[in-house]
Amino acid sequence: MHERTVFQSISHRHVVSVAPHASVLETAWVMTAANCGSVLIIDSAGAMLGILTEHDLLTRVLAKSLNPQATHVSDVMTHHPQCVGPDVKVAEAVLLMMEHGIRNLPVVSPASKILGVFSVRDALPREIGDGVSLAEFNEQLNDVLA
Repeated sequence: MHERTVFQSISHRHVVSVAPHASVLETAWVMTAANCGSVLIIDSAGAMLGILTEHDLLTRVLAKSLNPQATHVSDVMTHHPQCVGPDVKVAEAVLLMMEHGIRNLPVVSPASKILGVFSVRDALPREIGDGVSLAEFNEQLNDVLA
């Protein structure tokens, strides 16, 4: 059976982004309007500086009682997020997400062009199962080699 790539699987082909000086509140409005769980932080030249996720909003803003109007996204974003190329198989991306405890992976071309964001929601149940199987295999292999 044909394995899908992350690029084939991303549901939102448009990149949702804000500038690093945007407030957390403005960014939450952008995420809500786009119905997405993450936003990329992009500089004026179009380079990705980081990512801000729903989880970041919860743990880095709300849980710390920061003022969302006065806090810039650059202060609470994940700098240099884990990224994948467009040809990475979905099961491999799911494994990477499990290993790093993340739910969103920017998809970047070999020329560093941002193509979108792969979310765990973009994976089919079978592909999630394949990722879990890969994780279990890696764990068993590490036990044998240890």
